[in-house]
Amino acid sequence: MENFEKAMVGMDLTEMDDILISKMGVLSEILGIKKLYFIHVSKNLALPDEIREKFPDLVAPADEAIEAEIMTIIKQNQFPENVEIEVFAEEGNPMTTFLRWAKLKDVDLIIMGRKITLKGSGSLAKTMAQKAPCSVLFLPERIEMKVPKRILLPMDFSEHTNMTINFAQKAAEQFDAEIFALHLYEVPTGYHKTGKSFEEFAKIMEENARKDFDKFVKKHQHPEFDCLFILSNKGEPGQLIIEKAKEKGMDLILMGSRGRTASAAALLGSVAEKLVEVNNEIPMLIFKKKGETMGFFDALFRI
Repeated sequence: MENFEKAMVGMDLTEMDDILISKMGVLSEILGIKKLYFIHVSKNLALPDEIREKFPDLVAPADEAIEAEIMTIIKQNQFPENVEIEVFAEEGNPMTTFLRWAKLKDVDLIIMGRKITLKGSGSLAKTMAQKAPCSVLFLPERIEMKVPKRILLPMDFSEHTNMTINFAQKAAEQFDAEIFALHLYEVPTGYHKTGKSFEEFAKIMEENARKDFDKFVKKHQHPEFDCLFILSNKGEPGQLIIEKAKEKGMDLILMGSRGRTASAAALLGSVAEKLVEVNNEIPMLIFKKKGETMGFFDALFRI
């Protein structure tokens, strides 16, 4: 896709690297990526003094050695001939350094793996989704890489969703895919004072949500597409979305950030943040306009 010509992939020197690199061979062709950066960031590439003294013949994992190791894995996989690949290892704070390089390389897309059986907490995912200067794609460990045919678009009918919908429509056209919107609605506290049962008021709220969806689509002249409605009182929002996505056979979850704001953390809504935290089963793309976290980077480069 024209949106994602340059991409950066995070490496952590675990088995996940092999999995991610193999997926990128396929994904590069699907997305039309032309420049691909693989980067590993370590807090300290040097060996501790006590270890070096005890084992004087031990060689530290220098940046050149790490880069060579990653490149060896890359060469074992097939990539489109027109994809230019660069590998580098850096020392520093993992998140800050990674984001700085993403900005310096002016990448359009950051790609991170999500682990299921492999060791690793994935704690950086939420921060990456919040603060990245570009779109972020999370690829689950076990997922088979393929062209998405069913795209799920959680939405709240607010103005900032228009950009994401427009992108989703372009993606659907390119991939010959279907778009399915998803909206969470809830029964408000105090519903019993209306004399209605929980079930009765849930029906009222769903009908109102359906009307809001129809108004939103007509107002912004979007092509018609189906919308799935989920009662959020019945569980944790992120998990409810995952369960519905699996039930409907979705290949990709697509969510947008809220746009330019003074706080980088505010770029994602609460539902998006919870979804990033719990989703390690379905590929998920956080779509952003490049540069919407520029306030964060202005501060970062002054450190």
